[in-house]
Amino acid sequence: MRSQPSTKDLLLAMQLDPEVVSSLLKPYGIYGTRKADANLQSIAADPNDRVLFAGILEESLAAFSESPDPDQALNNFERFTQATFSKTALLSFFQQSPRTLWQSAQIFGGSCFLSDILIRNPEYFYWVFDPKHLKRPKQKAALRRELNNALRLRKKKNDQLDMLRIFKRKEILRIGVRDMIRIATIEETFRDLSNLADICVERVYAICEKALRQQYGLPRIDENSGKRPSLCVFALGKLGSRELNFSSDVDLIYLYPSNSGETRGGKGKTILQNRRYFEQLCKEITAALSAPTAEGYVYRIDLRLRPEGEKGLISLPLEAYRRYYEKRGETWERLVLLRARPVAGDRQLAKAFLEMVAPFIYERPFKQKELGEIKRFKHRIDSNIGRKNCLYRDVKRGFGGIREVEFVIQSLQLTHGRKETVLRKEGTLTVLKRLAEKRRLSRETSRILAEA
Repeated sequence: MRSQPSTKDLLLAMQLDPEVVSSLLKPYGIYGTRKADANLQSIAADPNDRVLFAGILEESLAAFSESPDPDQALNNFERFTQATFSKTALLSFFQQSPRTLWQSAQIFGGSCFLSDILIRNPEYFYWVFDPKHLKRPKQKAALRRELNNALRLRKKKNDQLDMLRIFKRKEILRIGVRDMIRIATIEETFRDLSNLADICVERVYAICEKALRQQYGLPRIDENSGKRPSLCVFALGKLGSRELNFSSDVDLIYLYPSNSGETRGGKGKTILQNRRYFEQLCKEITAALSAPTAEGYVYRIDLRLRPEGEKGLISLPLEAYRRYYEKRGETWERLVLLRARPVAGDRQLAKAFLEMVAPFIYERPFKQKELGEIKRFKHRIDSNIGRKNCLYRDVKRGFGGIREVEFVIQSLQLTHGRKETVLRKEGTLTVLKRLAEKRRLSRETSRILAEA
């Protein structure tokens, strides 16, 4: 009497009919059985590896079955085994650490983005799944220290920038794994991603400024303030509110003190007006962050939230910002500035900017007229999304999406923030709690919006 085939037969039997292969794999949620069988045979190409893999095959298939996409999990797992330095060592490790097998299955089945990082850099695998790296989020000071150490031996600008791209990719993997295997809370993931972006922008600023200083020298000390003029970089949007997600663009604006003065003393002997120097520095920072190389790019940079949008100058002095917001600033720009936060450069200048824009944000009326402007702005977004048939599927901009929740909260901030300064916070979830405490929203509504 013939015994029923088992999962080990997928690797150890001489030959199995396709129907038998299908019957063994489908209970694990794997439906592309021909491709799956080819993946299994590829993983077990070496006889020693075949025996090792047969010993953990049932556990592996069970782990894949609990991932978001079992077919994808097996496919990415096979790709990773081909990239790793020792497949035998990897399979032996999984025998000793089933927990890591299950955790990695979540990554391989849940994120091609994170899987591709592991496949490109298999040396990250044991590092990222080390419990001491997964247990808790990394503090900003530790990130800064590690990045500085990584850059220490790199002297050339382009080498430093590529090392920064490598560092960012590795840290994104760590943050993503913690998120996917549900060790991190959503607040921790937001904070980790935002801290990483802060450190990267801060370091790119320093790298670009040093290179430009060598070429053109330094802006001359201002006689009135007794200070050397310098640039300030502000984050807006999700980075400004410390709620960056994995696919977010980084919204930036650039600010410098004034148009007066000049820059001189560099190797090129060229004398530049300060505004030209700062304009060039902003272009260098933007390119360094967004330009793709063999190591990828750091972040997609969006500068369209600056005065005049795409038609405006890339950087402006403080007085130009003041004039613009005083005379031409629109209601939607008040929403934008609610989340303005300095991330690099001159912090005294940043403080002056925030003090300057506070009356524009909070002192002006926010009544039916202004609320109507926000509604019309939202309707335009709905129309664009509706034409793409995404109104109920776009998590960010669609009906009930993140942007809609933000509009509700930001409108309440503008309505009540003049008198209730505790509402002048950056984070959406933080402000929701404050609105409930101040009874500007019911606790139930606050909870529903936070969950959304």
